[in-house]
Amino acid sequence: MSGHSKWATTKHKKAVIDARRAKSFAKLIKNIEVAAKLGGADLAGNPTLYDAVQKAKKTSVPNDNIDRAIKRGAGVGGESVEYTTIVYEGYGPNGVALLIECLTDNKNRAAAEVRTALSRNGGTLADPGSVAYNFSRKGVIVVSGEGTTEDDVMLAALEAGAEEVEPHAQGFEVVTDASDLVPVRAALQAAGLDYESADVEFVPSLKVEIDADTARKVFRLIDALEDSDDVQNVYSNFDLSAEVQAELENDD
Repeated sequence: MSGHSKWATTKHKKAVIDARRAKSFAKLIKNIEVAAKLGGADLAGNPTLYDAVQKAKKTSVPNDNIDRAIKRGAGVGGESVEYTTIVYEGYGPNGVALLIECLTDNKNRAAAEVRTALSRNGGTLADPGSVAYNFSRKGVIVVSGEGTTEDDVMLAALEAGAEEVEPHAQGFEVVTDASDLVPVRAALQAAGLDYESADVEFVPSLKVEIDADTARKVFRLIDALEDSDDVQNVYSNFDLSAEVQAELENDD
């Protein structure tokens, strides 16, 4: 699930992350392979690869795994990888909009797994364009809140072209135009601000607030989608009030 969503604050999400570390590793490795294939193995000259590697390291992916992924992606040693990006549009419980981003070497398998997860958990596939119009590609940088104030982040980020800074479960979230992700990230680094992740994501233009019961159903659907090795990210337009977040925190 996109780090942009405020539901990352819930215990539920933390439990999901903890339980899926191995699967998370595999998806991070795939991102590294694709970035190396598209832009080469040099981190200094390939900012997408740099960010993919940094994210993997912060998630404790072993360095040997990272190095092998870079070589596979860049075709070093005769190995090569071929992945296709597919984005499915769908609706979850109560009409919550979903964009499901897949990175796969088997389109038929990816399509079947997405359809199955949706149909078994109260979701449906949507016609192309019926959901995507409400989402834009944005750079999203999550900055660590430890020893950092919102003013520190805003000063560095906004001067570099960031669009907004918002509180986040891990500190602060900086949203940029997709093309400004790298310069804003570099400005944060130059200001001595540590960041947890820097990705280009689908961010909704309009969000819909949902109640706790709907949120639980949406979480179950997203969990099922993310169980697929082919699903890299799931983006949604739902939002949670402070009261709903508090109620979800009390769930076992």
